[in-house]
Amino acid sequence: MGGFFFLYGFGGTGKTYIWKTLSAAIRSKGDVVLTVASSGIASLLLPGGQTAHSRFVIPLNITEDSTCNLKQGTPLAHLLIKTKLIIWDETPMMHKHCFEALDKTLRDIIGYKDATKSELPFSGKTIVLGGDFRQILPVIPKGSRQDIVHATLNSSYLWPHYELLTLTKNIRLQNSDADTDLKELQEFFDWILVVRDGSIGNSFDGIDKVLIPKDLLITEYTDPIAAIVKSTYPDFSTNCNDVGYLQQRVILTPTLDMVESINQYMISLNHNPEKSYLSSDKICKSDHTYSALEHVHTPDFLNTIKCFGVPNHSITLKVRVPVMLLRNNDQTTGLCNGTRLIATKLENQVIEAKVLSGQMAGQKVFIPRMTLTPSDARIPFKFQRRQFPITVSFAMTINKSQGQSLSHVGLFLKKPVFTHGQLYVAVSRVTSRKGLKILSYNDDGQLTDEAINVVYKKVFRNLL
Repeated sequence: MGGFFFLYGFGGTGKTYIWKTLSAAIRSKGDVVLTVASSGIASLLLPGGQTAHSRFVIPLNITEDSTCNLKQGTPLAHLLIKTKLIIWDETPMMHKHCFEALDKTLRDIIGYKDATKSELPFSGKTIVLGGDFRQILPVIPKGSRQDIVHATLNSSYLWPHYELLTLTKNIRLQNSDADTDLKELQEFFDWILVVRDGSIGNSFDGIDKVLIPKDLLITEYTDPIAAIVKSTYPDFSTNCNDVGYLQQRVILTPTLDMVESINQYMISLNHNPEKSYLSSDKICKSDHTYSALEHVHTPDFLNTIKCFGVPNHSITLKVRVPVMLLRNNDQTTGLCNGTRLIATKLENQVIEAKVLSGQMAGQKVFIPRMTLTPSDARIPFKFQRRQFPITVSFAMTINKSQGQSLSHVGLFLKKPVFTHGQLYVAVSRVTSRKGLKILSYNDDGQLTDEAINVVYKKVFRNLL
């Protein structure tokens, strides 16, 4: 009969289990189920999963007038017509215009043959969305709090058609056998709930301060980077070649500049020979101002540009250094945006690596150079960068970590979190209390036992 459902639940409540059960039950009858997620890492957890942008051909620079880039009569259009169910995970992190683009496209494709369905949301298809609005919301460059809240799914014209289903029990917590472990997990879970809900009581404009439990704090240090590294990667010099040791450890920080500083420090501790790769940058010939820009924006200038989703001009690597993919290469082998790997061989034209996460963990893969064009709308011209689509990942930004589960996480808050859900995402990446260590600073640059927490409570206004 069709329908629009939203499955709302925080990490550990069993959303992935429900996705697998739903898709298996319907596919066992011979029907088509499309499973997508808003991030590459989350899509790897779904049976037959893909990113939503890849599956539905959603434009990267989305607007309220955008539609999916597919036409009547194409194989993808026929697939969407036959589809019985669409499962879309991690939806709160995507802009509402992505869902509206799919809605308009389905109404166009299906309504073309059946006019009665053109007035229904998603043309009468059964759509099940899922996620947690307390995690990171859509990224709006230079956007205000109002801009971010307005961009969320529950601000869309589609939201009044939803049926909200809620998961509330932490299955991970209930599956703990030992009473001591259960008590420890319960205390840790209660603290995460405080961070998640922003329920301290002294919130001002969505910002409050959370007291960090003493056992999670790093209190002794001379150099802050060395301190967070020592806590997250103890005995690194003797374990730097151990894949299992590197697989479940990462340092998280809010900003990219601190990520690069930590990664450079970690590379210096690895005593394997290093190899540097430089990119080839040029102005896109398709740009209508190509002839003028070619003389103004020289390769030396283009080399200095750093932007989201594109590797730096210079990448320095060593064998046994963990890296992260910045582009979807081949999702059938687990190679998508956000996949962590460890470099095992460095050649001039290709990098050999092993997958660290997901169902393909341990699989040997080869990463070639790719020609990439930044999709950042703030760059007033188009240029191409030919480089390996990777970055070193001893450390990563909190936003990039969403959807990952790790045994050891170091949270480096030299600069405070700056948007909704960042602190909650950071502390909930770890699978146990013992695996989390936090180094936090106040505005004066002094060590503190408090952390800034940002929760935009207006985003919860219609989730009851």
